[in-house]
Amino acid sequence: QVQLVESGGGLVQPGGSLRLSCAASGFTFSSYAMSWYRQAPGKERELVAAISSGGGRINYADSVKGRFTISRDNVDKTVYLQMNSLKPEDTAVYYCNAYGYGNNYWGQGTQVTVSS
Repeated sequence: QVQLVESGGGLVQPGGSLRLSCAASGFTFSSYAMSWYRQAPGKERELVAAISSGGGRINYADSVKGRFTISRDNVDKTVYLQMNSLKPEDTAVYYCNAYGYGNNYWGQGTQVTVSS
């Protein structure tokens, strides 16, 4: 069955870095666009970054441009989110998403907390 398993979240001080990973299985990973979303307490889920199936098109939310980098490895079926210069407002549960062929798959989420 389809699985998206996120890892790499945790507690980090402002200005620090984290690297999130999302390991995929159960579908043709290389044919799907992949995205990272986040949801902070009391707020709606928002798109953070997206990457096309081949990696040639990438988009970022304005709030993370210049600080976050999305990448993918179609051999290892993994998508990454490198997060630098983290701010308290980046605190949220981060979700991995796969979209393609009318399908929309979600991971279970990983908590990122930015606090001193």
